[in-house]
Formats: sequence, C-alpha cells, structure tokens
Amino acid sequence: MKSRTDYLWFNTPHHRDTVNITQQVADSVEKSGVQEGMVLVSAMHITAGVFVNDDEPGILKDIDEWLERLAPFRDDYRHHRTGETNGDSHLKNILVHHQVILPITAGKLDLGPWQQLFYAEFDGQRRKRVVVKVMGE
Repeated sequence: MKSRTDYLWFNTPHHRDTVNITQQVADSVEKSGVQEGMVLVSAMHITAGVFVNDDEPGILKDIDEWLERLAPFRDDYRHHRTGETNGDSHLKNILVHHQVILPITAGKLDLGPWQQLFYAEFDGQRRKRVVVKVMGE
C-alpha cells in the first residue's frame, strides 16, 4: 500500500470563489506512484467545500446563485451571536460538502469526460487549506 499526503493552500480574493483544483490533485496522484486506488480531497475548513462538476462558467455561476438562494448571506443567523458573520458559509459547506473521493486508474485521476474538481470558498480572503490524500497500490 502506497500513500501520499499533500496540502493545497488558498487565500481567495473574494468572499465566495470557486477554484479548479483538478490539475493539482492529478499532480499529487502522479507523484504518489499509486496505480490503482483512490484520492480523498477534503477542505479543512467548515466554511469551504469541494465538489465535482463541469468547468463551464454558466454552471459555476448557477451553482453559486443556487447556494446563495438556499443559504443567503443575512444578519439574523444565530451563529452570529458568537461575533462571527459567516452563518451562511457554514450552511453552504453542508450543501456542497467538505470532501470527495475519486478513483485512480492506471496511475491517473479517473474522471468522466466533463468532470473537474473544484475548491469552493464561502468565507474567503483568508488562508485556508485542502488535504489531498492518495492511497492505493
């Protein structure tokens, strides 16, 4: 069994951002030497997430608007009583989720023809990380 752990670091310029991380994860898979296995990609913050979808600007904007409709930024979240103002970011994390597991086949990240991997930032403009854990034979 082989494994490799890498960290990707982000400090996005906007409060909400989406970053395509497919190539960075594919690079981690290649460096690991794993031929058959899986890679776990996990946002290490409760106000960020990771997801798989098409890298098409329209759908990415649709996803952002959908998340904002379901968990809008507003002042009346109970979480804000702690002094934070990111209650919506916590809810968006639950909707997108914080991790994905992807297959590795023949030493490569095994995605469908349009699938790309994204880091979703919901409370940005500060340093955050994603763990990439490659496991297999």
